[in-house]
Amino acid sequence: MTFSKVKEDVLAIPNYRDRVMGCWLGKAVGGTLGMPYEGHTGPLKLTYYDPVPETMLANDDLDLQVLWACLLDERGERPNVCPELFIKGWRDHINFPWDEYGVCKRNLENDILPPLTGAYDNWFANGMGAAIRSEIWACLAPGNPALAAAYAREDACLDHAGDGLWAEVWLASLQSAAFVESDINKVISIGLEYIPEGAQLRQAIQDTQLWWDQCHDWKKIRAKVLAKYGHENFTNVTENLAFIYLALLDGAGDFSRSICTAANCGKDTDCTAATVGALLGIMNPQCIDEKWLRPIGRNLVLSKEITGIQPPDTLGGFTDLILSLNKRLDGKWPKRATPHTIDRDLEIRAYVGSKDVDWFSHGWQTGKPYLLDLPPMTPVNFDGTFARFDISQVHENAIFVQYRFRLEQRMRTRVMFNSPHPCLVFLNNQFCFGREEGRMAPSPHRVPMHQSVDMHLDKGEHTLHAVLNKPDSTKFVEWVVGLSNCDDNDLWLSFPWIK
Repeated sequence: MTFSKVKEDVLAIPNYRDRVMGCWLGKAVGGTLGMPYEGHTGPLKLTYYDPVPETMLANDDLDLQVLWACLLDERGERPNVCPELFIKGWRDHINFPWDEYGVCKRNLENDILPPLTGAYDNWFANGMGAAIRSEIWACLAPGNPALAAAYAREDACLDHAGDGLWAEVWLASLQSAAFVESDINKVISIGLEYIPEGAQLRQAIQDTQLWWDQCHDWKKIRAKVLAKYGHENFTNVTENLAFIYLALLDGAGDFSRSICTAANCGKDTDCTAATVGALLGIMNPQCIDEKWLRPIGRNLVLSKEITGIQPPDTLGGFTDLILSLNKRLDGKWPKRATPHTIDRDLEIRAYVGSKDVDWFSHGWQTGKPYLLDLPPMTPVNFDGTFARFDISQVHENAIFVQYRFRLEQRMRTRVMFNSPHPCLVFLNNQFCFGREEGRMAPSPHRVPMHQSVDMHLDKGEHTLHAVLNKPDSTKFVEWVVGLSNCDDNDLWLSFPWIK
């Protein structure tokens, strides 16, 4: 199904302002419900806010959409959605270090422009960071899923690729359709038209529908989703968007049940509940019971990491800004980010060697024996901080890796080396940390335990060594190495590596 362009007259959409307001109210309610449980595995047993808030909780789900609206508003009577708008937002107004956000800022600092910004050296390319900011494009292109999808794609490519990008496209297109279509099944189907065949995200949504048809039990279906699509990163879009769809199916239009089911599935609870709440608010603004609205009020609350703008004070004011932008945009299509190649050498050189070691000898926990006699080391260039090394030619049981980096000033630095394999890490020949094995989460603000260290490092050159236990069951060893400034909100240092 393809929707034709809706006239710029806002009256072309029944109850357009009420639907936009319902979108932001549902977003605020769901985000505030799920925020205290973000990252919890679940299943949970929420039936209401716990704890009960006194205002809406600040959430990047809404922060970035307010920022885009304010930056569009600054462009006067002829705003346009374009790469320059998003680049300015990320460089000048966003100070989030989190996951794909931090990678986006680091990549822009290294002059990697969209659409490569979200694809290059980004372990979190399939995170939820773009999916959660889809509603603005639906509200600016109501009843026009193709236009909403086009806006969303330009937004998402700044910090995502693959399913992480398609997740925002899917949500923006179906939310746009929801302004003029009341059948949730048709809304979901319209959104699927904008996801490529073969995408894992598309398959997960279709599987969720199939499992629902077989068994109307959200807990059992949640278990199936995790068994097939579960991921070590709790913000992974595939599992979380499946939970969003599951919550919509389970709630069948009931706002309270739907947002609670979304949050109760666990994982990225604030994002899933907020997205469900926003969609239902668009489809039926009256479905949001006053019991949810009374505690959070109508004030617009933003995170302190969004700077340099003058946002509306209330959700009503934000709604009016969206209506004004809708009229000024006048259905204008976005300017596409131009495909290009990276014209700067951003390869990171490491030195790799191997030898047999006794991993469980006396003192192995502190790494005492390992740097006394390094094996021969060969230079290897990796595309970025995310390294994958083929071990098929390595016959010894330990892989040694060396990096060198330079700091331009003394600073309190977080040194990160995140790998799923048993590893020991040394800095300037001193043991720093290590673990036997574990999950990947290579973001400075939430790197797993025993995968980073904070210390004051002097200006000048430093050397990092890591020793990894060669796995028996995989062809590759993987790791992400990184440095961040502890005194600058844990933002990545852009390119401190020495060739």
